[in-house]
Amino acid sequence: MTNEFTHLTVLREETLDALAPRAGGVYADATLGGGGHASAILERSAPDGRLIGIDRDPAALAAARERLASYGDRATFVHGAFADVTRILADVGCPQVDGLVADLGVSSPQLDRAERGFSFRADGPLDMRMDPTRGETARGLIEGLSERELADVIYQLGEERKSRPIARAIKRAEADDQLHTTEDLRRAVVRAIGPRRRGGVDPATRTFQALRIAVNDELGQLDALLAQLPGVLADDGVAVVISFHSLEDRKVKRFFRGEESLSPLTKKPVIAGDEERAANPRSRSAKLRAARRDRRAA
Repeated sequence: MTNEFTHLTVLREETLDALAPRAGGVYADATLGGGGHASAILERSAPDGRLIGIDRDPAALAAARERLASYGDRATFVHGAFADVTRILADVGCPQVDGLVADLGVSSPQLDRAERGFSFRADGPLDMRMDPTRGETARGLIEGLSERELADVIYQLGEERKSRPIARAIKRAEADDQLHTTEDLRRAVVRAIGPRRRGGVDPATRTFQALRIAVNDELGQLDALLAQLPGVLADDGVAVVISFHSLEDRKVKRFFRGEESLSPLTKKPVIAGDEERAANPRSRSAKLRAARRDRRAA
């Protein structure tokens, strides 16, 4: 299973610098993925630091269990959404943690596996669910939206200025029974706005981003996580959030600056260095922000 879910850990050292894991500490990885950040936290918090790993994707959890097996009962695994972090931590007997990391967005294995339907690089079903065991697929979402509603989703969540002709082309493809796979969706977008210009991003990129965010309620999930941070962080506990597009980063920045109980540790977002960006192209859009929970009044 590990070989099927290999994900390069983004901003690993920068995350550790902010969290400063220590022996005896309790930490949460709200987006466990393949277990990269989690294994680093467990190493730094040896011999008795504890980690609670949360992920919506059963495949990610299975891979992380295998990767982190050597840490024994220091690692706890939970299938769930980080929007439920308060309940999840209470259920495992750790209502407050000394640090929490959330690496937002889609993992490399999710993008690379055609059957997950996240990417137009390989033809697959119009799924896009981070948790394939529940919820509405991208195809179902499109079917349930009017052309205008679909255009609004693409504009608001993909920041795509040509959302209206794109939505029109997608709904036309649906009506003609020509919208079943990721390639069908990409073809509809290209029909609406033309092929990629030399050196530019694929014309379907923003549309795929918008639909993925909508299918997984990513911004709603992030809002819920942020709102719960003051309660789940222990005194001096640190939250690290790594985002991959401006909609997420703005939410994190505003919350860290506006929440009275938190003190931002990053004036500007931390980004990957040249070496990491060269080795892992997906790290180029990563932005890390961190904040510390102020001590509660006695």
